Amino acid sequence: MDSQPANANVATATPPEASMTQADNQHQKRVDSLAQAFGVLKKELGKVIVGQEDVVEEVLTAVFARGHCLLEGAPGLAKTLLISTLAKCMQLEFRRVQFTPDLMPSDIVGSELLQDDPVTGKRMFQFQKGPIFTNILLADEINRTPPKTQAALLEAMQEKQITAGGKNYKLDPPFFVLATQNPVDQEGTYPLPEAQLDRFLYKIVVDYPTEDEEVQIVKKVTSDGMGTPEVVLTQEHVIAGQGIVKDIVVADAVIEYATRIARATRPKREEAPDFIKEFISWGAGPRASLCLIQAAKARAALNGRYYAAVEDVQTVALPVMRHRIIPNFTAQAEGYTSDDLVRKLLEAIPVEV
Repeated sequence: MDSQPANANVATATPPEASMTQADNQHQKRVDSLAQAFGVLKKELGKVIVGQEDVVEEVLTAVFARGHCLLEGAPGLAKTLLISTLAKCMQLEFRRVQFTPDLMPSDIVGSELLQDDPVTGKRMFQFQKGPIFTNILLADEINRTPPKTQAALLEAMQEKQITAGGKNYKLDPPFFVLATQNPVDQEGTYPLPEAQLDRFLYKIVVDYPTEDEEVQIVKKVTSDGMGTPEVVLTQEHVIAGQGIVKDIVVADAVIEYATRIARATRPKREEAPDFIKEFISWGAGPRASLCLIQAAKARAALNGRYYAAVEDVQTVALPVMRHRIIPNFTAQAEGYTSDDLVRKLLEAIPVEV
């Protein structure tokens, strides 16, 4: 966006209409259209997914923020169903890979196959693309495969390309890895490497439904009462929506606030609160600051605002930060989780506007 509202340094207040330029008004109309599509998307997903409003909103925020998403929860909580339904509503190409202990990297990326040329008769290697060449890749139960296979996703997640046989192959936009994992305390799981965890914009914890929601789920599934979601967006619309998010205004004060949150998680820094030094063995890197702003911009756009506020950063902090900090043994002994420490950190970091 070329111009910025006169009071863009105000982190939480809505800019008055009088201060908006013509360019601001045009951008606001684009944001309004995205927010409207967001509402329709949630409605269509609600035909299949009962409850889980926060999970749905966080997944959609990650998609429009160009970020990958890791969903953690016990089996049977509709994680896979949510992702496949989302792909249908967005008319995006969708592929699912069931991660198992014997899965090989070539099963995801693809492999060089020796084939005969029908014209010349010569034998040559040709690259056979794997399931990663899609728009939405569902890495189902990603932590059930060893780290070597998990690492096959790293280049694709970061660079939106893969390398095979010395050649680079670009992935068509939009490209998302939406992965599910079972809690690491379950049998037969491998914790994801920190380098790969850091590539996920969000880690979303999917909890059990309430009693009323579970009753609705049973009624729908056992009586063939599941609705049929309709297509809301196309591939071009999703890319355009990502462009709208990219143009969201962020004041310097909001960026500085997000940066202070990320830096405060590093226990060896002087500005780290005492409880961080006591309970965290490893803090978040610079990618956390980027992801906080990236997600805050997406949340602002989906809620109909063309500027991101401190409130947006605070709201996205938990899914952005929970997998980027590592509680130590002292924290575990005293019952502190990463979620507890992120909430405590938000209370400790002042908002300077």
